[in-house]
Amino acid sequence: MSHVLIVDDDVDSATMLSELIVMQGLTAACAHSLRDARKQLALQSPDLVLLDLRLPDGSGMDLFADPELLANAEVVLITGHASLETSILALRLGAVDYLVKPINMKHLQGVLSRATKPAVLKAEVADLTAHLAATGSFGQLWGRSPNMQRVYEQITRVAGSGVTVFITGESGTGKEVVAQTIHDLSRRRKMPFLGVNCGAISPNLIESEIFGHEKGSFTGADRQHQGFFERAAGGTLFLDEITEMPLDLQVKLLRVLETGRFLRVGATQSQETDVRIIAATNRSPMRAVEEGHLRVDLMYRLNVFPIDMPPLRDRLSDVPLLAGHFLRLISEQEGHEKRFLSEAVDRLMAYDWPGNVRELRNVVQRAYVMARGDTIDAQWLPTRPVAAPPVPATPARASEPRAERRPDGEADGAVTLPLGISLAQAEQTLILATLDHYGRQKERTAAALGISLKTLYNRLKQYAADGKAQDSADADDITKGT
Repeated sequence: MSHVLIVDDDVDSATMLSELIVMQGLTAACAHSLRDARKQLALQSPDLVLLDLRLPDGSGMDLFADPELLANAEVVLITGHASLETSILALRLGAVDYLVKPINMKHLQGVLSRATKPAVLKAEVADLTAHLAATGSFGQLWGRSPNMQRVYEQITRVAGSGVTVFITGESGTGKEVVAQTIHDLSRRRKMPFLGVNCGAISPNLIESEIFGHEKGSFTGADRQHQGFFERAAGGTLFLDEITEMPLDLQVKLLRVLETGRFLRVGATQSQETDVRIIAATNRSPMRAVEEGHLRVDLMYRLNVFPIDMPPLRDRLSDVPLLAGHFLRLISEQEGHEKRFLSEAVDRLMAYDWPGNVRELRNVVQRAYVMARGDTIDAQWLPTRPVAAPPVPATPARASEPRAERRPDGEADGAVTLPLGISLAQAEQTLILATLDHYGRQKERTAAALGISLKTLYNRLKQYAADGKAQDSADADDITKGT
């Protein structure tokens, strides 16, 4: 039976909390000062410590000065209000979570259900580290390069806590895999992990999808609908491409992060939520703020613990390991084993991978299909694109923006824009010119532009609807779902 120590100078609050814990089938003891807390810790080592930082003879932080006292216990802070400062403090001190006064029974049950001895988590991390040394994999992540080692260290540091994580990196670098790994190593692992692509949901529906809606709240709402916050209860909610979320909805998300409560569309009563948020974007957060895609207050609220995923071109030493992993998976699925020749590995190492790990996986699959025998050579592997010669600067003209083209019809890497052009027109010109430059390969285009494939499709669909697309091919692709 787990034992909980409550350290709180409010006698009534501590007594009530103790009774609630006993009702959950655990044992509990109370301490109302640092001196009492040290005595209790010496008498019986608890599995969980609920710690108020304001005590009559000092700060609860003083208990962390002696690592031996809390070596085998999880620490959950008790605070009067939830804030960014509280989250950072919890992480810095080594606390795994925090409870807000007055303590909600649902939140308390969640904390008690997730209680795990630190030794258990340390053993799991040790196993993953040993597996990394032997195979090159850390959970579902692969790579031994120094910058990936840094990512693994960050994951192990933050997984056991309850703080918000903000993952940045180019499209295809594996941000969702990082989020899943954090969840798998966390105390919420037995509860749902729900991934949501904010750029893949219609702006008209995203609020209902995230927060849910009541029956009759809008036309077509013929029944009550549970949103992502309810479906991920007790677990982790991964908000991918957070910068694609409408700004008015970002305000509501910020409110949920600060209060722990949300409101269904059409509802009058708010609800408690017990969900850990992990967000991700392929944009620079500060640039997204400057461009008006992300609220600055939400960015700081999400950016409690940032993790930056390196592009594949910055860890080319991991390419053979990743390619071999993908090839083994494909061989198992197809029932026929194939291997790379050394010339193929050299070709893979010489490429700069604008589409990152996602592009590498697709290239390996295509090479597997095209290889006739048991070996894969360099024939069907990509080559480094030859850089186009610089184009001399030309005076701006008061004409429509256009991409400069070579006689063969392909874009030469330069785009001419007149002064006074709107940002929307400039964006359209750049997107269409880049699409032409990469032979209308949308995945490489999205990677080069630093946007998601879904965002690219949305832009092309918009251009086609406005009658501004250069031709109808993009609209046809979208209609067919290619």
